[in-house]
Amino acid sequence: MSLQILTSDALSPLRHGFFTRHGGASSGVFAGLNCGVGSSDQTDIVTINRGRVAEAMAVKPDHLLGVHQVHSADVLKVDAPRPLKPKADAMVTNRPGLALSVLTADCQPVLFADSAASVIGAAHAGWRGALDGVLEATLKAMEDLGADRSSITAIIGPSISQRAYEVGPEFLATFLDEDPENGRFFAGGEGDRLHFDLPGFGLARLRNAGVGHAEWIRHCTYFDPDRFYSYRRSVHQKDPDYGRLISSIRL
Repeated sequence: MSLQILTSDALSPLRHGFFTRHGGASSGVFAGLNCGVGSSDQTDIVTINRGRVAEAMAVKPDHLLGVHQVHSADVLKVDAPRPLKPKADAMVTNRPGLALSVLTADCQPVLFADSAASVIGAAHAGWRGALDGVLEATLKAMEDLGADRSSITAIIGPSISQRAYEVGPEFLATFLDEDPENGRFFAGGEGDRLHFDLPGFGLARLRNAGVGHAEWIRHCTYFDPDRFYSYRRSVHQKDPDYGRLISSIRL
């Protein structure tokens, strides 16, 4: 099976992609293109999968860069390959030939570009990172490299949709404590359950921060098991582990 890569016209002509699980070498619960080195999948198989992504991005495997994601608002500026992955949840660069990547399995993968300034970014934005400001921090780091915020395009890739993201009242309280206006991202569910709109929240944060263009490509990870891994779905199915999707962009 060949790779299936979702792209956005808004990021054209930059090489980029939100990779689905199609076209990988993993099997079992990881079947497909599992790129998560932190999963319990076989290391050599994950290496093969990541090699296929690097080839699709037209870079050497060691030029497919990532970070040790920890649900933070920390952003790393990169200008060369590095053997170790520091803890952070976003990267930016203005160096051609480096493919920035993030891993997700329900959280938002966000790819950024100011093509005129030749500055790109990639962010992993779960609810914690988005609430703490990882998207805004990525924009600021891109500006430090010469980007113009009003010229930056930010595209949110496959993420869990509101219909699948059930949360409790304590989750709502965390968002209301930050800003009472955040209540608009929640819809009522059964009993005291609510449904949180993660992509909607991400889009609002990006637009409020003054990004030039922001959109979600409108693919839900939870409800499309043929194409996407989902942490929440794996929990509901009582799977022992789950695969990680990769999203990448390069100059």
